[in-house]
Amino acid sequence: MKVTSIDIFALKPRYVAHTMRGIVCRINTDEGLYGYGEAALSYGKGSMAGFHMIKELAPLIIGQDPMRTEYLWESMLKNTFWGVSGGAVFYAAMSAIDIALMDIKGKALGVPCYQLLGGKQRDSLRAYASQLQLGWMNDDDQGFKLQFTPEDYAREAEKAVKEGYTAIKTDFLAVDGKTKTVRPFDALTGILDQETLRMGVERLRATREAVGPDVDIIVENHGNTDAISGTQFGRAIETYNVYYYEEATNPLNPTTSKSVSNKVKIPIANGERIFTRWKYLPFMLDDSIQVIQPEISNCGGLTECKKICDLAHIFDAAVQVHVCGSPISLAAALQVEAAIPNFLIHEHHVMNKMLFIRELGMYDMAPVNGSFIVPERPGIGQELSDYAIKTAYCETVK
Repeated sequence: MKVTSIDIFALKPRYVAHTMRGIVCRINTDEGLYGYGEAALSYGKGSMAGFHMIKELAPLIIGQDPMRTEYLWESMLKNTFWGVSGGAVFYAAMSAIDIALMDIKGKALGVPCYQLLGGKQRDSLRAYASQLQLGWMNDDDQGFKLQFTPEDYAREAEKAVKEGYTAIKTDFLAVDGKTKTVRPFDALTGILDQETLRMGVERLRATREAVGPDVDIIVENHGNTDAISGTQFGRAIETYNVYYYEEATNPLNPTTSKSVSNKVKIPIANGERIFTRWKYLPFMLDDSIQVIQPEISNCGGLTECKKICDLAHIFDAAVQVHVCGSPISLAAALQVEAAIPNFLIHEHHVMNKMLFIRELGMYDMAPVNGSFIVPERPGIGQELSDYAIKTAYCETVK
């Protein structure tokens, strides 16, 4: 079996601005088998850079045996010069190709990808409702609904719990209650003013009171706080039984995460912008983070994500695989989480709850009572829908 071509799709969800575009590749073979993978750059800047990076990597794959996934992964890393110590765009493109190759391998062998990763350790995956500051919306809603008051945060949390979730995640600092907008990037660094600190705490307090003591609450800062403000807010929320504290600092300097970890009595999580085993190693060596969050579609793909999780297992770190993209990334994440021993919980982002994202996949993967059932279809268990293919911008490399 040989790779004959790679189709690259820039997806166009019907209700999302172009900055939310997902990038998916489909690798085709001379035996009619094909596989899907995604480059996780669907928000922020860089999605089309990922599109073109897949085009750059394609010649390394075309004509090759897709079953040689380890060899092709090393080839992309080392035969590109910039692959060694590459960044988000490079590793996202590499991840898309790797996931697609693993999808082909699973289909060729007639097994789900979790069998290629050591076999299934669990049948269902506990999930949490993520990003409630954007509103926990109905399936057919078309966009975010920013939340402002403590009562707003309590109400959205209650909505998620009524759907069966036993864990939720919220960024309690991101939205400015006065301006009714998301705070600018530099608003939460240094020492927080008392009004901002009080606002965050009051929102968390209202959420805890609404859901009771048995629902796990994850606090998300999106790396917008630093070692000073992240520690300040972390200490202020210790009494609310926080499950873990995510991106209290950005991942550029592991010692800042270590600083917060040393001073705050809550497990620290990070990782959606940490790529490959090599970049994770410093965080593991100094216990900077206790919950790792490798993004399945930019950390290096299925091949590398499993190795990152194994590395974390050595250091007793738990895993919540991050999903930043379409149903393709979601399916790939479930395959890894089914196979690893140190799985903790799965993030179900409010965007992945929406019908206009779910309709991009051939199969509707939605949690039931707050848990996902592990897909049993060969490969990753998901493909693009006819609608997604029809509406996407596509280029083919042969």
